[in-house]
Amino acid sequence: MQKDIEITLAPELVGEESHIKKALSVALRIDVSKIKGYKILKRSIDARSRKVIYRLQVKVYIDETVPAETFVVNYPSVSDAKHVIIVGAGPAGLFAALQCIENGFKPIVLERGKDVKQRRRDLAAINKEGIVNTESNYCYGEGGAGTYSDGKLYTRSNKRGDINKVLQVFVQHGATDDILVDARPHIGTNKLPHIITAIRETILNAGGEVRFDQKVTDILVDFGKIKGVVVNGEEKLLVDAVILATGHSARDIYELLHQRNILVEAKPFALGVRIEHPQAIIDAAQYHCDIRSEFLPPAYYSLVEQVGSRGVFSFCMCPGGIIAPCATHKDEIVVNGWSPSKRNNPFANSGTVVQITLEDVKGDDPLRMMHFQAEIEKTAFRLGGGNLVAPAQRMVDFVEGRLSIDLPKNSYLPGTKSVTLKDTLPDFVASSLKNALPVFGKKMNGYYTNEAILVGVESRSSSPVRIPRDRDTYQHPQVKGLFPCAEGAGYAGGIVSAAIDGVNCADAVLKFS
Repeated sequence: MQKDIEITLAPELVGEESHIKKALSVALRIDVSKIKGYKILKRSIDARSRKVIYRLQVKVYIDETVPAETFVVNYPSVSDAKHVIIVGAGPAGLFAALQCIENGFKPIVLERGKDVKQRRRDLAAINKEGIVNTESNYCYGEGGAGTYSDGKLYTRSNKRGDINKVLQVFVQHGATDDILVDARPHIGTNKLPHIITAIRETILNAGGEVRFDQKVTDILVDFGKIKGVVVNGEEKLLVDAVILATGHSARDIYELLHQRNILVEAKPFALGVRIEHPQAIIDAAQYHCDIRSEFLPPAYYSLVEQVGSRGVFSFCMCPGGIIAPCATHKDEIVVNGWSPSKRNNPFANSGTVVQITLEDVKGDDPLRMMHFQAEIEKTAFRLGGGNLVAPAQRMVDFVEGRLSIDLPKNSYLPGTKSVTLKDTLPDFVASSLKNALPVFGKKMNGYYTNEAILVGVESRSSSPVRIPRDRDTYQHPQVKGLFPCAEGAGYAGGIVSAAIDGVNCADAVLKFS
């Protein structure tokens, strides 16, 4: 007999099988000897009261053996199969490639950046010297921006596709099976490169191709049908289907589509700063303690407030994390955050952003939101003074309009410069943040403090451009065989949702063919 049940345990007991079985026997009112095994379905922390507990949803096997469970996708050889070009080797592109193989197509993945190993050198140059390689950085390269964004796998996209399959594929390629049960699963930036490399090897072993330093410079269309792409300004690759999974920072792709009269649309996005606290402040606030228990992970938070007609919200929160320089050009400042798997750095950071609507940026240019975004990033660069030094301010000083005399120690390696951030941000963004931050402090004790630093600018929360597609066929309405995909097209927002969209686009190619 099998039963699903929820139990609660103290943090120090969660890792012990004997305590879990005892709690199950009490909850089910049966002798512990009758419990032959169990499977944890979901695990989450409940810190709403002063006593922090874990909640476990468990499938219990009573007087019967736990069945063996295996998840293995056998990818067939597609060496001689019909080609599908996939532009971009981020989560969407890689999962689109895997699904193409399952569907009997040979994927040819074109990535403008380098593989994860070679990419590390360019990231070191960004962090230590402030030098940006415009083709290999935190946004471009194998794994895309997701490789260096903590590996957060939390998503609300449960109606778009099979989330569990995406997580299982990650486990199959080296992720721990904790991601299958944790309420907010993450892999960790330090572990992701090995997993991405393993996925690449799966694609290659099945006869697919993954090509690096391959920048798509033109898209070939004839009588409303895709004919292929041009790579690096010279090589033509002719195919009937192209999945465009370039991520939200490939501005040249938006410009190319617009120049070729392929429809693109302006899209709302969000803009703000990355806020960093000492992790101990967040732990104390969320766990109601002076010192976090060794049995609890670094604490997480999520905050949202409506200021007039605008939403102000935190996102991409990185406990025990690092603020990273994510510019794709040498004259801009863009910040993001990531964490290692243990989340053991002394700081906690989160993007804190304000909604930007189409009405905020007047005009008919479909790229106007992108240009607006770029101008903010250039302003941040000028105020920082160069070498990717970021403009920054203490939190209370920002709200009260004071230049910070000094800045707290922080995780942003290229360095920070004390400025008045209102000179970097549009007035309506700065005023919305100023109104929201004290309110956040009332919602979470200790949040509103001058020990926190605001680092500008967090501007790549989502794409400022949408590449339209048909709801049913996933194809561009003007170009048959062109499949706009995931974050860069405006249809996803995170690793799992991007991966799901990649799978869906690959399945759409199958129907199209």
